[in-house]
Amino acid sequence: MTATLQAGPSGQGDSALRLTGLLRQLADDPAAERVAIADILLIMQGRAFGALLMIFAFPNILPSPPGLAGVLGLPLIFLSAQMMLGMAPWLPGIIARRSIARPVFAALVDKIEPWLARAERLLSIRLRPLTSAPAQRVIGAVCLILSIALALPVPFANLAPATAICLIGLGVLERDGLWIILGFCAAVGALVYVAALGYALVVSALYVITNAF
Repeated sequence: MTATLQAGPSGQGDSALRLTGLLRQLADDPAAERVAIADILLIMQGRAFGALLMIFAFPNILPSPPGLAGVLGLPLIFLSAQMMLGMAPWLPGIIARRSIARPVFAALVDKIEPWLARAERLLSIRLRPLTSAPAQRVIGAVCLILSIALALPVPFANLAPATAICLIGLGVLERDGLWIILGFCAAVGALVYVAALGYALVVSALYVITNAF
């Protein structure tokens, strides 16, 4: 499957399908041997920001190998900064061309689809001002701060920012201002949590250094 690396900010995507349907469409496409990030960017069109925030943040909620947060945090920082600046969602070719075999992608979709479907049943279009273009600049700034916090090399600190980004991403994707508010509340808690962990880590390191010498 081939796709351009950029989608316009004003496109609405396939309004008949939600994220589960769009992911399933990619997973079940017999013409595609592999699924690339560029393919997701193309099929989501105007909803690409919310979808990609979800896709890059969600693996950090699951048990994952060390260092994954740093790898996935970079695209999140990149996308959040674009969102804050009011730019169209775009990723460098080195990221956009990353792909996995379609059967592997289909297996991943099978795993996350039940959870995502439950979330979608709770989502609806509401509090529209919170999903407007000016509001998305603020959302982008919040996600940028969360993405930086997620990428920091602080043990056990990636779960809380990732959860907040997922809530915000779902709200942006489905134009649900209530979920964006929930994501902002989670963001405050996540940043306090990461700051506390970081402070404890620094204090512990200083204590060890002081007593070692």
